[in-house]
Amino acid sequence: MSKEDKPLKKVCIICAKASIEDVYATLVMANGAVMEGIEAKVFFTFFGLDAITKKQMKKLHTATVGNPGMRMPGGLPFPTWLGGIPGVEAGVSAMMKKQMDALDIPPVDEFLEMITAGGGEIYACKLAMDMFKLTKEDLHEEVSAVLTIGEFYEKAGGENTQIIFT
Repeated sequence: MSKEDKPLKKVCIICAKASIEDVYATLVMANGAVMEGIEAKVFFTFFGLDAITKKQMKKLHTATVGNPGMRMPGGLPFPTWLGGIPGVEAGVSAMMKKQMDALDIPPVDEFLEMITAGGGEIYACKLAMDMFKLTKEDLHEEVSAVLTIGEFYEKAGGENTQIIFT
């Protein structure tokens, strides 16, 4: 780090998608931040709300259609049309979860608890909550509050803050 560089003090991460890869990218970054002593605030909006909704958080899946980074065993590109066949997405999701279990990656609810135990804060988007007719009671207990985007931006202020959109 050069003399002009200042250490990162806060990350504000916005999760708008509910695929396993998007949700876990958010959770890993937030948990990594709190482990490094960096203030972390996570805002779940639109379909990302599935990650913090009690009825949906254990049903996340891997996006197989339209995922250009998807690979088959051996590194060959995954043909997009294959994801449209019934059962393929469920099978790919099960494989992904099995690999995560083998690496001892915690489930979503446990990750949320780790983040908040480390001082991180979890928020839900009011607009998306209203659109999907969800209430605070529908959310995991680690969710601190339901905020408007303006309220989230107020929390994002301060020197050496980064906003990350996953």
